[in-house]
Amino acid sequence: MHNRQKSRREAIKSISNRASKDLVIIAILLILVLVLSYFFNLFVFLIELFQRHPKAITYIDEILTGLLTLSISFGVFSWRRWGELKKETAERIKLQEELIRIANTKAETERIISKQLHCEIEQRKQDEQRHPSHHTGKSSDRS
Repeated sequence: MHNRQKSRREAIKSISNRASKDLVIIAILLILVLVLSYFFNLFVFLIELFQRHPKAITYIDEILTGLLTLSISFGVFSWRRWGELKKETAERIKLQEELIRIANTKAETERIISKQLHCEIEQRKQDEQRHPSHHTGKSSDRS
């Protein structure tokens, strides 16, 4: 049972390590996009678009605010679902351990009962061998 708990801890640690790696990759990707957009002016087309259509720039603050709110909301949403998932996973592990304990208890109980029955059968066989007439006497009384 200790090995199962150890392997579960290692699995949880592995998932945590993967999540950490994902966060590092996201941070690196963000820095890369910022650097590339700074040096190569990737969004110059937006500036040209707003220069050609000056009235469209009046909505840029709403768009940027909306996108910022959306990204923060997705972050909060993901964080909450992650917390729920961790809680549910802990509950499932606890229930699985309880089921394993119950199964082990049942198996042990069945083993003990089987051993007791075997001992009783052996005891009856020995009694019959010691007193064969006693057993046959009972059957002849019934007939």
